[in-house]
Amino acid sequence: MDIRNIIKKPLVTEKAAVAKEKEGKYTFVVDKDANKYQIKQAVEEMFGVNVVSVHTAIFNGKTKRMGMHEGTKSDWKKAIVKLKEGQEITIEEA
Repeated sequence: MDIRNIIKKPLVTEKAAVAKEKEGKYTFVVDKDANKYQIKQAVEEMFGVNVVSVHTAIFNGKTKRMGMHEGTKSDWKKAIVKLKEGQEITIEEA
């Protein structure tokens, strides 16, 4: 798997911002089939930092309705990456 396809986008929420400031943890939306070792390697190569730990969680897509038609959003995976003390990643927030 190509490392550019593993990390899809940073997850910018209030909870992620607090974890970034207090604990040095960064949250990303990642490919659902990627494992922790691949995520660690991708973050280290893309941002040039040292990763201490990786925690992952898989979320089921929500059911959505539009009139009588019903469908589901895609399942997705979140990775919380803790960096070595004193290192940080600059993420552009729009």
